[in-house]
Amino acid sequence: MSDAIKHECGLAFIRLRKPFSYYLQKYGTVLYGLNKLYLLMEKQHNRGQDGAGVASVKLNIEPGHPFLHRIRSANHQPIADIFSKIMGEVKDLELYQPDITEHPGLMKGHISHLGELLLGHLRYGTQGRNLVEFCHPFIKRNTIPARNLALAGNFNLVNTDELFDLIGIDPGEFQKQSDLAAMMEVIHHFLVRGDEASPGSLDLAGVLKKAVPLFDGGFTVGGLLGNGDSFVFRDAHGIRPAYYYISDDVVVAASERAAIRTVFNVGENEVMELMPGKGLIVKADGSVAIETILEPKERRACSFERIYFSRGSDEKIYRERIALGYNLSEQILTAINHDLKNTIFSFIPNTAEVAFYGLWKGMDDYLESIKIQRILSWGKEITEDKLVEMLSRKIRVEKVAIKDVKMRTFITADSSRNEMVQHVYDVTYGTVKKDTDTLVVIDDSIVRGTTLKESIIRMLARLHPKKIIVVSSAPQIRYPDCYGIDMSKLGDFIAFRAAVDLMRERGKEDCLLELYECCKELARTGQLHTENVVQRVYKPFTAEEIADKIAQLITPPEIDTPVQVIFQTIESLHKSCPTNTGDWYFTGDYPTPGGNRVVNKAFMNYMEGKNVRGY
Repeated sequence: MSDAIKHECGLAFIRLRKPFSYYLQKYGTVLYGLNKLYLLMEKQHNRGQDGAGVASVKLNIEPGHPFLHRIRSANHQPIADIFSKIMGEVKDLELYQPDITEHPGLMKGHISHLGELLLGHLRYGTQGRNLVEFCHPFIKRNTIPARNLALAGNFNLVNTDELFDLIGIDPGEFQKQSDLAAMMEVIHHFLVRGDEASPGSLDLAGVLKKAVPLFDGGFTVGGLLGNGDSFVFRDAHGIRPAYYYISDDVVVAASERAAIRTVFNVGENEVMELMPGKGLIVKADGSVAIETILEPKERRACSFERIYFSRGSDEKIYRERIALGYNLSEQILTAINHDLKNTIFSFIPNTAEVAFYGLWKGMDDYLESIKIQRILSWGKEITEDKLVEMLSRKIRVEKVAIKDVKMRTFITADSSRNEMVQHVYDVTYGTVKKDTDTLVVIDDSIVRGTTLKESIIRMLARLHPKKIIVVSSAPQIRYPDCYGIDMSKLGDFIAFRAAVDLMRERGKEDCLLELYECCKELARTGQLHTENVVQRVYKPFTAEEIADKIAQLITPPEIDTPVQVIFQTIESLHKSCPTNTGDWYFTGDYPTPGGNRVVNKAFMNYMEGKNVRGY
């Protein structure tokens, strides 16, 4: 993705089902669980690089001894920072007792995070706050073990204020800024009630069934209790991803199927999806159950997961990204007038590469069909030279755009700073026939268009192509997200700016004021959640009209090379990613009422000139 956005988070949960001595004997190390947690987090590092955290619970600890531990980091390499500190404890012990790693009981007693229950989290700061205090897991402590809670998740909530009101808490400044703090207080509220009702035999599923329906958002959340119980639950629409694996040795859950498969070396069918509304409940005795925490609703799993966020090493995601590129073939062939001879195909590094392979295959299939037709049309006039010339025709593919190492500049003057930004990308010279070749480059999505305008288009224009076509494997991003991705300000979206510009050009500016007044009235009557008013901003225009305006907006004024932008259609998106139909970014059809409230609030903020989140 050329536009950097903060997104998602990653969850890693491990419950060891055997004594530590078992792992020492079978796997050669008492640190088996911690090693696997480290790998599980590293294999999901794409999901969060602003911070990380680990919580652990030890089973069967004598009263008076600590059983719940947590470590967090917001350093440049947070996972490495955390595990170097954990392993530092082991190295310190080995200085005085070199063979201590052969004694599981001593290791458990001396290594803080050597617990049977492990919860890891990777964070992207969706609110732009990268302080360690905002890193998950959060914890609540209590003298009664069952009332100790560690919680971490991949989510955003849009009703945090209501949650605090519901349980009668006046939140402090920190709590107001954290969705997890609100979720933590609600779950803990019902946890205490559950423990009071059944001391020593907590009905954990019952606790979650009371708490979780109160959350408006998309979420996958994991938790550890001081009594040895643990859980992972998912929202009713399946917006955020969750997968699990169960064996005699371990219970594992994570945000990505491929991470579990790689770390534990298991087949695809051994890793199961935690279905929408379900909870994975592991009791202190190691028994496992899949419970219905929420009644499942229409599946609206996030399509951005498949387009960009998740690692492409998952075989299903890989095939879907191939399909996203392939399904753009017809639009692109029309745009280049089917002139493959004078067209070069490339991609904007790095996450668009798989979709590029799909596009390449689509072009190649078309070229093969043309070859067959031409050869058949020759009849008896086939000659060796003609045949060799025809069969040697290939799709022209080049590595045109190169992303340099992340550049930093300490120059503060805007003019000089803009000059620095232009050089985030570079081009491969000598690949394009000047004023003859059309250059087609595919990106996985276009959000703000800033990098395209300030860097990529300028760089590509230096090759002097006849035309530049920028292709997005995602449809036009028109609406904010409120379920875990930092896209909450309408004015940031180039598609929205394009629609507003078209309104102004056609003398329809009054429509924006009318929609603003409509939003204010809905807010006044408490009905802001009932309709997505912003859909009316786009209604007068075709997708092609908005795409053409976007092309104008991303073209620097000094560039003479024609620029065209092609987007994936909603129909092709669903065809490519049939199980992840959550498309509210593109259509404005939000899966929960809170989504409409957020988009309307974002529009009001835009009209009022407020550069703040919509929730």
